[in-house]
Amino acid sequence: MNIESQFENIARFQHLELLANQVVEGFISGMHKSPFHGFSAEFAEHKTYNAGESTKHIDWKLFAKTDRLYTKRYEEETNLRCHLIIDNSSSMQYPALKSNELFYKNKIGFCVLASAVLMNLLKKQRDAVGLSIYSDTYEYYAPEKGSDRHHRMLLSQLENLLHNKKETKPTDTVTFLHQIAEKMHRRSMIVLFTDMFQSGNQDALFNALQHLKHNKHKVVLFHVIDQHTEVNFDFDNGPRKFVDLETGEEVHVFADNIKETYEKEVKNYFKKIEMTCMQNKIRYVPVNVGEDFEKILTTYLIEKQSFA
Repeated sequence: MNIESQFENIARFQHLELLANQVVEGFISGMHKSPFHGFSAEFAEHKTYNAGESTKHIDWKLFAKTDRLYTKRYEEETNLRCHLIIDNSSSMQYPALKSNELFYKNKIGFCVLASAVLMNLLKKQRDAVGLSIYSDTYEYYAPEKGSDRHHRMLLSQLENLLHNKKETKPTDTVTFLHQIAEKMHRRSMIVLFTDMFQSGNQDALFNALQHLKHNKHKVVLFHVIDQHTEVNFDFDNGPRKFVDLETGEEVHVFADNIKETYEKEVKNYFKKIEMTCMQNKIRYVPVNVGEDFEKILTTYLIEKQSFA
């Protein structure tokens, strides 16, 4: 069975921890063959134990297997604090999944797995992670910690997002980004997963993004989109009913009649988001649902290098 088939089999059982670990292990293995080989130095390696050295870092599990003493070696001891934020509004349930589709083929599923993958990497690097989830309410908050118990608690919350789907939850990104920003007292890397669908004043949304930068936090915005339909507007020209997942409002149109105007408006909006992020030194990364997670992991590692 090839790796992709194994990945899909695990994904169908929705074993989030196992799946996240497989993604990270594959990424780490691939780094040795990529321009990012240097980043692999942040992961534990081994060297032969020499008499007189501290026994603190001896790998006793490896000793049991090999009958030789090795110590774990870390190129860089880190104390990064990372806070993950997930938009759980109804628009994040798009696109609707068919019964046989993998859970990460829509926006919320993709964000859940991406967050679990980042948590796995943070755990390997001995860094602390926290989590916020919002929609029309501030659904969940946990501060940054690094314990196994904390890691499993966050995984449980992520899994709940796959199973507890409440209808018509509008987005209140502005309110809750401000609240999250006020909770972040120690300098951290803040990673936001959202589709950036927010009705109302765009300037208020951008002000909320700016607020995340207070206290010299490093902010990464992963703009989660379905490239095929939300950007390319790839529909046939039959009559269609478009439904706003957050309000229930319906619009009946022929796709070809509005395609050009729609694509222009989307392009302008995305460009404005990108420029606002650039002006505020926020890393802006558009990501397409269903893609692999290399872009997300590589972005994290690059941003971490410049965090100090």
